Amino acid sequence: MLACIPTQGDAGRDDQVHEHFGSAPFFTLYNTENDEIAVIANRNAHHAHGTCHPMNQLAHHHIDCVVCAGMGRRAIEALNSEGVSIYRSEAGTVADIIEKIKANQLPVMDPAKACMGHGQHPVLGAESGPGLGRGAGFGQMRGGQGGGRSREE
Repeated sequence: MLACIPTQGDAGRDDQVHEHFGSAPFFTLYNTENDEIAVIANRNAHHAHGTCHPMNQLAHHHIDCVVCAGMGRRAIEALNSEGVSIYRSEAGTVADIIEKIKANQLPVMDPAKACMGHGQHPVLGAESGPGLGRGAGFGQMRGGQGGGRSREE
């Protein structure tokens, strides 16, 4: 499973998590199957609210989920419609997020309680449904398919 974590820089596990998905300078990709990290620059980090398209450069990576502190409602709904789950986690380091992933302690982000613009954060308790730490771990996402898209797609 491939998790996308928006980050401040390209320092891997030691990097600080950026507070908002679309405006993050980098995306740190964490592969849960082999514990590997890859970092890619967000070429679309500077944009007006609601006009970012980070998935244009992430699409070929076939990410299964995004873990972030904030994301707009339309982005959540668009990613969910593509089979990408969104989990909420407060800022910290990539290593902190990885520990939460391994412990299945990440709640699903609720689109109804998403960010309303840059600089705004989701409402605390902005989680819904079964998520990590609520009965469904990474291996149980997307209707129990367990493992997401194949890398050959």
